[in-house]
Amino acid sequence: MTALHTAATGLACVFVFISLAWVVQWRTQNAGIVDAVWSWSLGFLGLLYSFLGPAPLPQRALLGVMALLWGVRLGTHLFLRNHGKPEDRRYKKFRDGWGEQANRNMYFFFHFQTLFAMLLSAAFLVAAYNTRVVAPALLVLAVLIWQVSVLGEAIADRQMERFRADPANRGKVCRDGLWRWSRHPNYFFECLHWLAYLPLVVGSSWWPAALVSPLVMWFLLMKMSGIPILEQHMSASKPGYAEYMRTTSALIPWPPKQS
Repeated sequence: MTALHTAATGLACVFVFISLAWVVQWRTQNAGIVDAVWSWSLGFLGLLYSFLGPAPLPQRALLGVMALLWGVRLGTHLFLRNHGKPEDRRYKKFRDGWGEQANRNMYFFFHFQTLFAMLLSAAFLVAAYNTRVVAPALLVLAVLIWQVSVLGEAIADRQMERFRADPANRGKVCRDGLWRWSRHPNYFFECLHWLAYLPLVVGSSWWPAALVSPLVMWFLLMKMSGIPILEQHMSASKPGYAEYMRTTSALIPWPPKQS
């Protein structure tokens, strides 16, 4: 199967997954499910491409395992965070603004995310179709980057969950653990994660296409739906957040400035 056919198969699968997520939001009037399904879908794409691609088996196996475990971890975290809770303020704002057209517009909004899922899966596709044997040292490098990024993101998520669970912290700014060094350590490690697949594309004539994945994730988090929207809300709702922004790195963990 050619890379184009494999990508088309992946697109069809993601289209079905996201459409099912839209049905769930239509019935529950809560669009938060798309965050989890999007992550699970990306993990599935990595696994699918690893089965269908012609790359040497060790490289494909590593690709499939890394992508699937990342997607399951992140998707499950997002699902548990949103399950049983009111709709995320981002989606509620859309729903309220769209009025009677909300469900129709949500359909197109959900599938706009399908586009980004396919762009992000570019690194998976290039790795799965890299027929050159990648040096063992590069495979080790891929695993190390993956371990650091997934573990770091999980630690950041856990630290924030613990902070939010304490009623005494209501209205306060989290500066615990990694959040003292970065305003968005989870986003930093998410961006880092997409670099883990680059060692698997070394030797491929299509390696520049794999750069799309980390660049798209950086754009999403830094310029589009991540930090700008979140920090606009946090600045308006949390006293002390402006000071936190002044003293703490936005993304890359770094010693904070003096207050």
